[in-house]
This record gives sequence, structure tokens and C-alpha cells, in this order.
Amino acid sequence: MISPSTAQEYYQALLERQTSYEGVFYVGVTTTGVFCRPTCSARKPKFEHCEFYPTAQAALLASFRPCKRCRPLSHPDDVSPTIRRLVDAVEANPEKRWTDHDFDELAIHASTARRQFQKRFGMTFVEYARSRRIGMAMEQIRSGAKVIEAQLAAGYESGRGFRDAFSRIMGAAPSLSDRSRVLHATWMDTRLGPMLAIADEVVLYLLEFVDRRGLEREIERLRQKTNAPILPGKTAITALVEREIAEYFAGHRTDFETPFHALGSPFERRVWDHLQKIPLGETRSYAEVARAIGEPLAYRAVARANGANTCAIMIPCHRVINANGELGGYGGGLARKRWLLDHERAIRGKSD
Repeated sequence: MISPSTAQEYYQALLERQTSYEGVFYVGVTTTGVFCRPTCSARKPKFEHCEFYPTAQAALLASFRPCKRCRPLSHPDDVSPTIRRLVDAVEANPEKRWTDHDFDELAIHASTARRQFQKRFGMTFVEYARSRRIGMAMEQIRSGAKVIEAQLAAGYESGRGFRDAFSRIMGAAPSLSDRSRVLHATWMDTRLGPMLAIADEVVLYLLEFVDRRGLEREIERLRQKTNAPILPGKTAITALVEREIAEYFAGHRTDFETPFHALGSPFERRVWDHLQKIPLGETRSYAEVARAIGEPLAYRAVARANGANTCAIMIPCHRVINANGELGGYGGGLARKRWLLDHERAIRGKSD
């Protein structure tokens, strides 16, 4: 049973179309008989016409039918056919420089491609295709090719234009990049919205919800600390974390085997090490964590370290709450924090 205060919270999230509430609740509209996602673009109903449910199944059992606009029974980040066709086209010829004629051949308007890619990936289609070309150039440079060869293969006649494009995307000019090391970023969909995983061939460095506040700064700090470019792509590590996170959300996994290396100060690493010792389905206060690591007066520093965690879920910072029992903060949003705690309690209840 959803409390009146939670219903008000959910309604506000519905009005603002907050992505952090995806998968947390569904809303049934009594005047139309349909149920929607929190991010549905349809006209918003009045509060008194809304009923909130924790799952799509619960809404169906209450006799609501799925909205045809937001499709609540599909995956929250289901990729449109247009995006699939364009991504496949890029992969078929990644060196291609796209023109309006190329879009016409696919019967896709260039503005549609730009809009859908901006919404899905936070970049236009042209930027996506350019990133893919630059990524290939980086792989060539790492394999020993001369910069001029990689430049021409990527379709850049101007050396300056190639260096500028490379620097905007990778964060360093090609002649200054570390040829022996590269990180790969993978987009993965989850019940609570998309997450970004960044890893090399050995360890995971970052796992965050894509809409987390300050994610861009985290990525830039990671790039600077590792002195390595970050390219789209998968490694054995990102494949492993994707599988384990899917098992976690399905309720089939309680711990993780993915090796990870969270970059932080010695104090932050002590906090993060302790967070991993908090049992599934339990919580600790910031003060309790401070005492456990031998720094009883450092609860504020513990809170800052908790917020600086860059491996969400795997380092369970969501299990730390205020001493008065309130949830406290969470970079991915309090609705996700509440859902994760309820999810873990449910998993633990089944195993008891």
C-alpha cells in the first residue's frame, strides 16, 4: 500500500517526468483506464485521478491497460527502430561521412535522426558517427599506425580538423595520447534506467546511472587520473558487469565477482571497503560507518566519501542512511535508493 506522502512524491515526479523514477512506480489514470511510466509525455492527469502501483503487473491486475504512447510493458529504454537502423548502418561502414543523401536512402529524415540520438545518447547522430570514426582512428594509432594514416582513414583531410575532433571527444591530442591504454564505455539498460560502465580489459572503473548528477565531472576526473582516452565499446569486464547487474535486478545475485578499482583517497577507499561489508538488506548510518573504520568524529567525511563512490550498487552506498532512519542522499535519486533497499530486503526475505 502506497502512503499518501509517497503518492504525492510520485505525482510530482510524474509532473516533472523525472527519469530517476523509471521502474520505481507506474501510474493508473482512472479517467482513461490506462497506466503509464513516470516519464510518459501524455498530458498529465489530476492527482485525484491517479493510482500508483509498484509494478506493471499490479497495474494490469487493477484492470488498467498499457499506454500506447509510453509502452509501460516494454523495456524502459527500448531502442527505436530508427536508432537500430542508423547504428547498424554506421557499423556497416564506420568510416562513412554522412550526408543528407545518405539519410534519404534510408528514408529517415536527418532531423529525426538528430532528435532521437540526442534523446537516447546525449549527442546528435553526426556526433555519434564522428565519435565512431575517431574511435577507429585511436585503435589504429594504438596498433602502431602513423597519425596521418589514421587521420586520412577517418576521413579528415585537415590535420588540424582531425586533432580538434580527436581532442573534443577523447580529451587529448592524438600525438599525446597513451597508446598502450584505453578505457571502454558501455551503455547498459536496467530496470531503474540506463547505466554507464567504463572499464579496461582488467577492471571496472565506473558504474553509474546515466542521469546521475555530476556524471560528466566523474568521467573527466577518471580520464585525467588514468591518462587514458575513453572510447565506446565493450571488454570482457563490461560484459561481466552487465550480466551480473542483470542478475542482481532479477533477484538472482547478492554479491559481485567483477573486479573493480574505484579511484579515491585512502580515506575514501577505507569507507568503500566497509560499505561492501554491510549485509544485503541491512543499512548503517554515516556515524556507524565512521565508528566502524575507527574515525568516530568523521561522519561528515564519510558522507562525502559515500557521495564520491563511482561504482554504484557494486559498492553499496545506497545502504547508508541518516541516523534518524531517513534515507539521506543518493546521487542516483532517492526513489532509486528506496527501491534498491526494498529490492534487497525482498531478496534476503526469500533466502531466510
